[in-house]
Order: sequence, then structure tokens, then C-alpha cells
Amino acid sequence: MPRHARDLRRPVLPVAVAGALTGLVLVGSVGAAGAFGTVWRRAPLPPAPTVAGASTSAPPTAPTPTVESTPEPDIELSVVAAGDVLPHLPVVRSARDGHGYDFGRLLDPLDPWVEQADLALCHLEVPVAPDGSAPSGFPVFGAPAELVSGLADQGWDGCSTASNHSVDRGWKGVGATLDALDAVGLGHVGTARSATEDAEPQLYRLDRAGRTVTVAHLAATYGTNGMPVDADKPWSVQLLDGDDVVRRATGARASGADVVLVSLHWGSEYRTAPTEAQREVAQQLADSGAVDLVIGHHAHVPQPVERLPGGPGGDGMWVAYGLGNYVSNQDSACCVAETASGLLLTAQVVVPGRSAGDTAAGPARVTGVQWTPITVDRRGGHRVHALVDVPEGTATIPAAEVARRLTLVRAAAGDDAEERSTPARSTGPAPVVLPRTR
Repeated sequence: MPRHARDLRRPVLPVAVAGALTGLVLVGSVGAAGAFGTVWRRAPLPPAPTVAGASTSAPPTAPTPTVESTPEPDIELSVVAAGDVLPHLPVVRSARDGHGYDFGRLLDPLDPWVEQADLALCHLEVPVAPDGSAPSGFPVFGAPAELVSGLADQGWDGCSTASNHSVDRGWKGVGATLDALDAVGLGHVGTARSATEDAEPQLYRLDRAGRTVTVAHLAATYGTNGMPVDADKPWSVQLLDGDDVVRRATGARASGADVVLVSLHWGSEYRTAPTEAQREVAQQLADSGAVDLVIGHHAHVPQPVERLPGGPGGDGMWVAYGLGNYVSNQDSACCVAETASGLLLTAQVVVPGRSAGDTAAGPARVTGVQWTPITVDRRGGHRVHALVDVPEGTATIPAAEVARRLTLVRAAAGDDAEERSTPARSTGPAPVVLPRTR
């Protein structure tokens, strides 16, 4: 089932207890959001009456202890992102379960890597088939709605939906996709049902240690394979323009987003090296200082993960040019060998705590990223594995092939970011998905 944020409420004192505390004076709270409770002391008694002949000098008074503010700890959040969710018809057939579909059995080997992330963002490359139509594959895709349910069950919190296949099923497909994501509580960005919805980023609110961290997600695609976007609905698919992405990112940050993540569908298929256009746009976003992390898709092969100069505060900006495939029917049998594998990206977001005497914490920053090599076992029912979890191979992928795929992924990802061999661990309740205005 989709994860839900826990309902955290401040306790309310009963009336009788509140009345009994009228003789108490609140000194202050210690730590972040009352981490050490509230400190109380009793109000001083009135002075005793003066007795004739007695000394009128006041007795020595013990100094009132000073309650010092305890520095708040830093908050560290994990963001996990994956590559293309690309359900060719053989993938759909592998998920067939009686009269419906169960994508969980394809995805569940990666459950530990997804469900414990503080925020998990996927890339839904294809539309959901509108009601009354059958699923379809390449070149005009339409996925069963159960695919979206399977992603929610695995622990994804939202998806980018801008891709070259966004309008494969026309305007009805755009609506069917977003309706399906809404139905299971997943966020979405990159396509829209109205100009108002298009104008808003997807926001996720994470509550930690009495503080709220707001993450904004944006998405855009280089094009739609020549498929027409309805002339009266140009906002239905967000097309990639560097200036527009900067404007949207700047607006999201000005509206209160602590972190801005951008998913871009770009580059050349089956090519590991980023194109010059990818590099130019990535550096433009880094130079803007408004974007914290760029997550790339579309090439269907892993591409480099690099840290560019610029970024918020001039501290640099990470870009994963391409995460390859998450689930698909591609491998060396149809395409280049690298299409069998992808990257699962894990980014750390750190929100500095307030030091003693400070009135505000420093800004949130993406302080680092790592990648985990994953692969699709096409002959084994399209099950998705982390390569580090199956060093001895599977029933249909020999150990030597696992090693070969691992070598290809490592060569593509490069040396700027480290490889990650263990899943992230959740630091609190699931994020609250703030709905976009329809």
C-alpha cells in the first residue's frame, strides 16, 4: 500500500491540569521543538511581614540558574531517484496476473532500496492507457493503470511525467496518467491538465525534529517524437527550455522551497557520453544558483554523474546526466549492452541546525550523491535487481554477465560520485504530497 505520513499533533493540556498550573511560570523550552521537554519553576512566594527589632536586610538569594539553548542537530534526508519506467509489451506480459497485472513481482527485489528513502522519485516515461483501451508498447505506448499502483506499493512518492512519449495516447492519455497517479497518492510533474497545474511545481513536505523541509520537483522534455501537443493545450507537456526551467526554479525557491530538483528528458538514445546540449543546459542551471540537483533520463543507458561549478551558494550542483533504464525490455539482444542496466541515485540533503544564539538555520543543501548499479533480468520475467545484491548471478543471468554489466555501469557513471552498496535509511515519517491545483 502507499505510505502515509504519520499524524503528529502537539498534546493539549486538560482544563483541570491547566488550572493547577496557574501558579507556575514558564521558563523556556530546551532543544529543537521541545526535544528535552518544557522547563517550569514555581513562582516566588510573597515576602514575609517585617517584625519590630528584626533585621530588615533581605536574606541572600540563590542565583537563578541560566537555561542555555541547546544547538539543534543537522537534519539529513535521503532522496532516491530511478531511471526510465519503460513497459514494453513483454514487460506488461510478465506482469500479467489473471485478468489484471501485478508489477510488484517485477519490482520487489529493489523494495529495500526504495521504501526506506525519505523521498523517492521515479520517471514514468509512458502514459497510462485511457479507459476502454488496451495496453500498448513501442512505438505508441499505453501502460495499464496497475503499473502506477505497483510503483506506489513499492514506496515511490512521485514521478516525473515529461518525456518524448507523454502524448502517445493524446490528451486523454495525459489525463489518464495524472488521474492514476492522483488515485494512489503519488505526486507528479512535467505534464498537466490545466495551465494552472502546469504553473506549479510538485511540492513534498517532510517534517523532521519540529522543522519542515519543502522539496520542489520540476520536469521537462526535449520533445514528443513529433506527436502533436494539442494547440489549445500547450501547457499539457512541459518542453525543455533552459531559461524557463531557471524561471520556474527561481519561483519555487522564492515561494518557500528549501530544495529544488529538476528531472530532464534529454540527450541521445544509447549514447553514454552527454551531448553538448545536455552540458550547456546543465551548466546554465548550475550558474543560476536556483537548482540543487539535475536528474536525467531518455538515453536508456547510464551516463556520467558529475559535480558542476555553481549551484546554490556557489557550493556546486550535482547532475546525473542519465540514469538509464529502471524497468524495460532492452538489453544487448535488441540494443546496446548498456540498456540492460541503470543507476539508482541517492542524494543527501542536509538542513543545518541552529547554533546557540542563532535565530535561523542555514539553507538546505544537496551535499553529496551516490549511485547504485541496477539491472533488468529480461529472461527472468523482467525482475529488477541491484547488481550488488546478485554477485553470484540469477537463474538466467550468470555471474560472469553480472560482472560484465557492473563493469559497463561503473565506466559510464564516472569517478565524481561514489558507488553505494547499501540502501538509505528513513529518518522520519513519509513525505506529505502537496497536490497541484487542477
